[in-house]
Amino acid sequence: MQVVVTSIGETVDSPVDQRFGRARYFILYDTETGQWSAHDNKQNLNAAQGAGVQAGQKVVELGAAAVITGHCGPKAFATLRAGGIAIYQEATGTVKEAIGAFQTGALKKADDANVDAHFGSV
Repeated sequence: MQVVVTSIGETVDSPVDQRFGRARYFILYDTETGQWSAHDNKQNLNAAQGAGVQAGQKVVELGAAAVITGHCGPKAFATLRAGGIAIYQEATGTVKEAIGAFQTGALKKADDANVDAHFGSV
């Protein structure tokens, strides 16, 4: 399964970025092979609006089946759900630790956004 984890840095040893739409990087991780790649999200870091929707569209384009993040706003949540992507929130630690929590079932699938719109905006 392909999952995206929001990340502050470009590796699986980087901390999870708590913001979905304005995350610095998306780490695309294959849970079957352990292979991963980093994808820049800088176009949304300073976006006046629409960061969550645009980030959600990018995740859909990457072909992920799930997103692991700290927090996800309502518009991003709706975009991801429309794309058929499962959302796992309240992840902490490194990307590698968050993937481990996902794989062991410690992260629960979210039913709704866990922050209001514009969380973490500049």
